[in-house]
Amino acid sequence: MELHALIVETSLPRILNWPDEAATQAFAQQLAALPAVRNALIELHGDLGAGKTTFVRHLLRALGVQGRIKSPSYAVVEPYTVTTDTGELNIWHFDLYRFADPREFEEAGFRDLLASPGLKLVEWPEKARGVLPVPDVALHISAKADDSREVKAIAHTPRGQELLA
Repeated sequence: MELHALIVETSLPRILNWPDEAATQAFAQQLAALPAVRNALIELHGDLGAGKTTFVRHLLRALGVQGRIKSPSYAVVEPYTVTTDTGELNIWHFDLYRFADPREFEEAGFRDLLASPGLKLVEWPEKARGVLPVPDVALHISAKADDSREVKAIAHTPRGQELLA
């Protein structure tokens, strides 16, 4: 993914409430239906247990991923390929939780994956601050006492604005 030539000023967050997992799934299905998601970079922020991987699983299912969807906590990245009406869609799910230094991202060779066509989902992007391209969308997920989720969705690019419109 090349660095975006046109960077939109960070828009005001769109605040979403996911009262339960069904709401998380519904949002994922809405995103999956948008053509712009096919080449998006989506950052997922939040504490352990906030629901980042749950959201990713719902999004991957909505995009047509079959079989087991596992968290890439140990592998760092899980690749998926889905055949759609418009061709193959490559998806990379990164989990950078174990990174101690942003240089580890560079050393792992992930820049090439980010430069290729497809959807990139990055959990714990702050672990690679300064080496990741500008995300199209950043989702900041917070778990509430009642088990609902508050999500601050921020578009950083025109593609991101399209996804959150």
